[in-house]
Amino acid sequence: MLPSPFQFERPSTIADAVRAVGNSGDGMFYAGGTELLLALKMRVIRADRLIDIKGIPGLDCIVVNGVNEIEIGARCTHRKISGDPVIREHVPALASLCAEVANTRVRNVGTIGGNLCFGEPHADPPTMLAALNARLVLEGPRGTREIHADDFIRSEMETVRDPDELLRVIVFPRPAGPVTYRRFKHGERPSVNVAMAWSLNADGSMIRSARVRVGALGSRPQPLLAVEDALRNVAVAEARQAIETALSAALDQLEVNADRHGGADYKRHLAGVLLLRSADEAVTAGGSWLK
Repeated sequence: MLPSPFQFERPSTIADAVRAVGNSGDGMFYAGGTELLLALKMRVIRADRLIDIKGIPGLDCIVVNGVNEIEIGARCTHRKISGDPVIREHVPALASLCAEVANTRVRNVGTIGGNLCFGEPHADPPTMLAALNARLVLEGPRGTREIHADDFIRSEMETVRDPDELLRVIVFPRPAGPVTYRRFKHGERPSVNVAMAWSLNADGSMIRSARVRVGALGSRPQPLLAVEDALRNVAVAEARQAIETALSAALDQLEVNADRHGGADYKRHLAGVLLLRSADEAVTAGGSWLK
């Protein structure tokens, strides 16, 4: 099936792209198109105009900025992120995640911004970026605004981004400790995924704070607050025991949708297994992180 007819525009600046897409909902930004073009061909969605942003400079940069934060341009492909030296040095778990997103074709052309804006519940990057305390910078006719990754996805296939806002960059603090990501999947999408980021003290022996997110259970990544509380100011060597103590109650608080990936109890169980394996990985990585 072919998509409904549409116009195609190639602006050279963000401001021109925002003006071109308009706010009526009949225009859409286009970068990799791995999700968008399929939806258009299936006529699940319709666009009268596609605004190609691939020619806009600066949307595919990866840098450490002046306040020790990592910035990833929204047009960066999964392949670029997986091989970027900044990401491989500071957040190797994110590089590994992007190296295994979907399939080779998707990784080569699909962008991290497109992945986030599509709002697919069974996706890899949103869970990791929420654990990294990332902020998503949107540019629109009303100016610039930042949305925390935790708040970006509103529900299944729906985000807080307005149709005339362009996701420009993803920003997060350079990790101060090990970051882990684990998932269980069949096919190309995760059934359950878990991301965890620790902030360690100066000698790496204590966990000052932790962020733990579980994805693909409901419509958006969810925090395990009880586990985060249990890990605060705990010795790295005692992290697994702390997680085991808090895990059951934390999992019970999660919103879990039974779907083709499994029943609710099964997916909760998987989340717990993945988190404990992540803890073992983080404990092992804690010492090497200081080197």
